[in-house]
Amino acid sequence: MKRKVGRGAFFCTFPDMAKEKLVKSITSMEEDFAKWYTDVVLKADLIDYSSVKGCMIIRPYGYAVWENIQRIVDGMFKETGHENVYMPMFIPESLLQKEKDHIAGFAPEVAWVTHGGDEELEERLCVRPTSETLFCDHFKNIVHSYRDLPKLYNQWCSVVRWEKTTRPFLRSREFLWQEGHTLHATAEEAKAETVQMLNIYAKFAEEYLAIPVIKGEKTEKERFAGAEATYTIEALMHDGKALQSGTSHYFGDGFARAFGIEYTDKNNSPATPFETSWGISTRLIGAIIMAHGDDSGLVLPPAIAPIQAVPIASHKEGVLEKAREVYGRISRVCRAKIDEGEQSPGWKFAEYEMKGVPVRIELGPKDIEANSCVIVRRDNGEKITVSLDALEEKIPEILTAVRDGLYNKALERRSAMTYDAHNLDELKEIADTKPGFIRAMWCGDRECEEKLKEYAGVTSRCIPFEQERIGDKCVCCGKPADKMLYWGKAY
Repeated sequence: MKRKVGRGAFFCTFPDMAKEKLVKSITSMEEDFAKWYTDVVLKADLIDYSSVKGCMIIRPYGYAVWENIQRIVDGMFKETGHENVYMPMFIPESLLQKEKDHIAGFAPEVAWVTHGGDEELEERLCVRPTSETLFCDHFKNIVHSYRDLPKLYNQWCSVVRWEKTTRPFLRSREFLWQEGHTLHATAEEAKAETVQMLNIYAKFAEEYLAIPVIKGEKTEKERFAGAEATYTIEALMHDGKALQSGTSHYFGDGFARAFGIEYTDKNNSPATPFETSWGISTRLIGAIIMAHGDDSGLVLPPAIAPIQAVPIASHKEGVLEKAREVYGRISRVCRAKIDEGEQSPGWKFAEYEMKGVPVRIELGPKDIEANSCVIVRRDNGEKITVSLDALEEKIPEILTAVRDGLYNKALERRSAMTYDAHNLDELKEIADTKPGFIRAMWCGDRECEEKLKEYAGVTSRCIPFEQERIGDKCVCCGKPADKMLYWGKAY
């Protein structure tokens, strides 16, 4: 008997062959990392391809991961006083043109609506690539006095950017995200907001996704279009490439002035407010896959796993009934699922490994006789014998251990794949032979930044908040330098 899974892959149901068949259907990450990634997102039922080129269908399992991300992050936003709103998905061209640097930065990726039904529109409408202009237009109408400030808004929505090269979750023409937009009476308040939101992203990445990140500021070349400062969290993937995983932008008063946002301050004088914007997206799902996954498929951090624990019973008399009892009990302390399908335990082991379920509970007649079960951790394969009477206590402990194990493994990998370069030839050799982050001093000259990209194929990832002086000369030109940067190849 065979069962079709994914696209054209067939897996035998014999216990001793199920895992082997499933693993063979995934390209090894060492052999071809890009193909491994595509195999995982398809075979773990995260996405399907759409008839619209460059767009993806997020399947229920993949969307459940996003819902868990959204739920946690939204709660963190609300704890800091932010409210959710929703803006239109269309932006009039005249509105988009009000901030010239902003539109120039997005112009190559903008999708335009030119007709409504059979009639040509009097003015083209942009399908939002981001919503700064809409928020500014709204703020102009609702902010009149210092009493109206601050405005702490966030929006969950989709945006469209007409990318030429796409990859599921990492880069697609339409993707899901949140975009925060806030308005403040002083520059100091706005700058504090910008850093606060970056810290929220870093906390979420490290504590919930188990992904260590570098916090820092982008160079002027890499700033968001129209921003005075852009801050970022940078994560390192399994293949040594960096992934920008969240950004927070300080706009100063540039957008407010462009859109005529003005209020009366406490001295009854006209004043211009200061603005921020910040966002994360479904790109984080790509980060989870590439930071934690292995050749058996997904490895999900417990906090965002749709299923945290799954009891799997052998096809023996009385075992399924005990599995149902176990499922009912552990459902009180975690997100659980019981699979009563006719497939063999071996097939199910492989299936839930593929889906990255953090904890598997194995049950057979001998286990029941001993009033115990075997718990298997997805992150390291460790098998733990646990009394059935202690499940409610042990499952949360093991889930915490899985999270810690994932974080520590990712941190050790990043440490092992971070190198220091002191001159151009050394940086080039590292970039060519050793995937990972490269730390090097920089003079601040944009020409040096562009030369490093051209000569070594690396881009500046960030100027880390935690500075370490590893030299006193620019890695490119040899002039005096007082900033250490992280450089690397990136998605």
